[in-house]
Amino acid sequence: MDNKLLTGDLQLLNIIAAMPEIPKGAAVNIRKNGDKAVRTITENVDIRTKESGNGIDILIKAGTKGEKVYIPVILTESGLNETVANDFIIGDGAEVEIIAGCGICNSGSCGSSHSGVHTFKIGENCKVKYVEKHYGEGSGEAVMNPSTIIMVGKNSAFDMESTQIKGISSTVRNTVAYLAPNARMNVSERLVTHGNQNAKSDMEVFLNGESSSLQIVSRSVAQENSSQMFHPKAVGNAACNAHIQCDAIIMDKASVGSIPEIQANDAAASIIHEAAIGRINNEQLLKLQSLGLSAEEAEAVIIEGFLS
Repeated sequence: MDNKLLTGDLQLLNIIAAMPEIPKGAAVNIRKNGDKAVRTITENVDIRTKESGNGIDILIKAGTKGEKVYIPVILTESGLNETVANDFIIGDGAEVEIIAGCGICNSGSCGSSHSGVHTFKIGENCKVKYVEKHYGEGSGEAVMNPSTIIMVGKNSAFDMESTQIKGISSTVRNTVAYLAPNARMNVSERLVTHGNQNAKSDMEVFLNGESSSLQIVSRSVAQENSSQMFHPKAVGNAACNAHIQCDAIIMDKASVGSIPEIQANDAAASIIHEAAIGRINNEQLLKLQSLGLSAEEAEAVIIEGFLS
């Protein structure tokens, strides 16, 4: 790793990537405090800085198999506010996993924020997995506002895992996707808020192609005085299948809103939505406490199981 990264940075990266270390030989672009800290490319994955300097282009060759691309962002300066735009161009037949996410360590009195605009242009017959994790620590405000635009080509699959681990003061997520014939998209969103944090997620998916399919599963926990709002929308413009499921646990004095929306513009479109908000089951708590766990430990076990 480049000497711009210190021990604390590597610990933050491990949390974001959820791995002991980034594998040697992988394609990597690590951004720290607005500058490139580390970059490695491979025969099949090229990473280029945009001419504007405020983002990167990730070019994945057609037919690429088994590659992983790591593009985490680290902010450790208080008062730093940045916006970056990253474009992913994925060639036909490629199979790749992309691990992104942002970690903010802000111990100052000024807020720090990161706004990332990710655009995916996915070719035909591809399999793409995109993992994005947000994490914050320190006493200062940490704000993250990700925007994602996804164009899934014919016969391609796009799996998106979004997790907000902890410590994010405020987040507004916007996602828009377009599915071609026989394209598939699966979204898994996991979110925990506490204190006075607030989180909002807007997602709109257009199923434009015959036999396209969509599944969105959102699970969240709102604690203390935090607030959440989730608004997913599926628009069926062809013979397609879509399912939206939103489940939330509400605790203390938190507030949670869920507005699943569906729209069919084709008689052969099949779209379903479900939403549920509730508190932790008292019987589950009592059962775990009878096994020797404290009330706090029992709550943690239930929440972990719910989010898994």
